[in-house]
Amino acid sequence: MEDAAIVDLYWQRSDQAIPETDRKYGPYCHSIAYQICANREDAEECVNDTWFRAWNLMPDKRPAALSPFLGAIVRNLALDRWRRARRQKRGGGETELALEELKDCLPARGRVEQHLEEEELAAAINAFLARLPEADRKLFVARYWFLTPVTRLAEKLGCRPGSVKTRLYRLRLRLQEELRREGLV
Repeated sequence: MEDAAIVDLYWQRSDQAIPETDRKYGPYCHSIAYQICANREDAEECVNDTWFRAWNLMPDKRPAALSPFLGAIVRNLALDRWRRARRQKRGGGETELALEELKDCLPARGRVEQHLEEEELAAAINAFLARLPEADRKLFVARYWFLTPVTRLAEKLGCRPGSVKTRLYRLRLRLQEELRREGLV
C-alpha cells in the first residue's frame, strides 16, 4: 500500500491504518529501535509506541513520506528508552559511543535561544550532508542516525574497523569546521 493511502487511513481513523503501517514499516522501525536499545523487547515496545504516537499525530500532520516521519518517532522513543535504562544501570554501548563521538561537534544545550539554534544546526548539518559524496553521506547517516556499530559498517564496506573510525573522525572534523564557520559551535 502506498504512503498516501496509509495516511488516508489514519485521517479516516480506520482500524486498518496500524496493520498496514506495521506491514510496510514494521521491520524498518524495528531495526532503528533495536540498533539503539539493543534489546528485542524494548525495540518491539518502541515500535508499538510509534504506531500509537503516529495515530495521535496524524490528524495534525499529513506527512508526504511515512518512512522519515515514522523513523524520527521510533528513533526518539528508542533514545528516550535508552536514556532511562542508562540512568538506571549506567551501562555502556554503541548508542552512548556514537553520541559521545558527536558531542564535540554540537553546541552546548540549555540556553534560552536553544530552539532557534537547533533549527539552524539541523539546517547546517543537512547542508553539510548534501555536499558530501554519497558514500560518506551514507556512512555518516548509518553511524549517527541509525547508530550502526563500526564493526558492522566495516563489514558492509569490506574494510577494517580502524578505516571506518578514521573516515568518521575526518567527517566529524569537517562537520565541526563547517559549524564553526557558521558560528554554531
